[in-house]
Amino acid sequence: MARIFALILTVIVVTACSHNQATTQVYQQAVAMPDSFSADAAMAVLEEGGNAVDAAIAAQFVLAVTLPEAGNIGGGGFMTIAFEGENDFLDYREMAPANAHRDMYLDNEGNVKPYESLFGAKASGIPGTVAGMWAAHKKYGSLPWERLLEPAVSLAEEGFIVPKKLSDNIAWYIEKTEEQGLKGNFAHYFSQAKANTRFTQPELATTLKHIQAQGKDGFYRGEVAEKIVSFMQNNGGLITHDDLQAYHAVWRAPLTYQWQDYTLVTAPPPSSGGVAVAQWIGMLDAYTTMATPSTSLKHNSLDYIHVMSEIGKRVFADRAQYMGDPDFVNVPVNALIAPDYIDARAKAINLHEISVTEDIKPGLKESEDTTHFSILDRWGNAVANTTTINLTFGSGVVVSGAGFLLNDEMDDFSAKPGVPNFFGAVGGEANAIAPYKRMLSSMTPTLVKEGNDVVLVTGSPGGTTIISSVTQSLLNALLFDMTAEDAVNAPRFHHQLLPKDTIRMHDGFLDSDVQQLKQRGYVIDQRRFGDLHLIKRTHQGLEAASEASGRGKSMVR
Repeated sequence: MARIFALILTVIVVTACSHNQATTQVYQQAVAMPDSFSADAAMAVLEEGGNAVDAAIAAQFVLAVTLPEAGNIGGGGFMTIAFEGENDFLDYREMAPANAHRDMYLDNEGNVKPYESLFGAKASGIPGTVAGMWAAHKKYGSLPWERLLEPAVSLAEEGFIVPKKLSDNIAWYIEKTEEQGLKGNFAHYFSQAKANTRFTQPELATTLKHIQAQGKDGFYRGEVAEKIVSFMQNNGGLITHDDLQAYHAVWRAPLTYQWQDYTLVTAPPPSSGGVAVAQWIGMLDAYTTMATPSTSLKHNSLDYIHVMSEIGKRVFADRAQYMGDPDFVNVPVNALIAPDYIDARAKAINLHEISVTEDIKPGLKESEDTTHFSILDRWGNAVANTTTINLTFGSGVVVSGAGFLLNDEMDDFSAKPGVPNFFGAVGGEANAIAPYKRMLSSMTPTLVKEGNDVVLVTGSPGGTTIISSVTQSLLNALLFDMTAEDAVNAPRFHHQLLPKDTIRMHDGFLDSDVQQLKQRGYVIDQRRFGDLHLIKRTHQGLEAASEASGRGKSMVR
């Protein structure tokens, strides 16, 4: 780590050039990260005078080294930002290569081929992470780019002590792919990562040095780009030099939604998550307003779980029909979150009966391994960043000579409209594959503001369960006034229309409620999902928490 300290000593923070100069009020600062390495790197940047975006960039690249299940430079993501009172959103989601086409994963009989969109080079969209971090730094960065890459370079080159949970995940993945006869180079690169031993990644370190020295061009042009394209050509992938140079991150207007006394600032399309969370909390409000005074929806009660599940059916029916890349299709965002529409959807909920799944239609007339982190700096600027390579360890293949895993985000398109993807989510024509189109996502990095102050920063991995995790974390923290620690660790549940009448649940619910749900007709799938990382502002100061089941670390200073 000597390089880190040497470089820190040479960094001069020129206050006159800082984006933060206009803001004089100083707060505490907090990070909630999916592992200790990213938490330490992000907090070091903040304590050095960097802002929330600087810290996010450093954390993103560290996670590419220490959280290979989801942290990445071979994937993409979304970043929701509050900066000097303004809201912003960065879309660095992957794009389909130019040679991708609507039926590329279908056999001669029109059926979806197993694994082709999930494993191997052909499953990868054009990575967006490096371009996204470069765009974020150009617009909001205050510390030098080279400084922000240094922790990741050192961790890859000098190594880090492997946590047991990472070692266990690697062993599980190698065993699973071998059982399924899937051949790749994952084991060659990761089998030596044993718990409590030092693990180095020299090829990845070299790649990161190219990015550190050349910025975006260090990935999309030159030596690294040549390795990516060569790997694609030798392994049946589609990405070309033209694809890499065509990739661009996009600044979009975030979705904002008024809820009670708060403003939700969240992800617009091509995320489905922002619309879905707004619909979920909006319909819950509408339902409780219309319900009789004797109807009580206590946290995680039988009636609460049922009503939230009924809302989930309607949310996912709309998702399947309307959501896609707004650069290719017209997504009716305003209509989907309009008060009259929200009220009409809520009115159809029956407190005592499960609605018939086949009767829940769109309402308008006409990996599970991702990772998330939350940051709030001393000036009140905030970043909620969710990033992914889709399933755990992405496509399961490493770019030879470059040392990083490729995503398998092509599975997030509708390989065949009407056929569920890996997460059971059904997509329609709006999310069909097309060249340079961004695949639909459930990633939902979310901020909540009260006036101009950010009072909540939240997000989670988990495929389609991201949406329910974010929704419930928001309700836990603000509606039920839980502490940050309680909000991330309270047991959660998820329902998404299909599989029919199935509620996925954490352990921790009352056995009597679970039994009554079964008697009502629900199928209960008791499995954990998500990994929340949340920061909450209270009258006493900041609270930060990372879900206890993961390997995250949160700090307030």
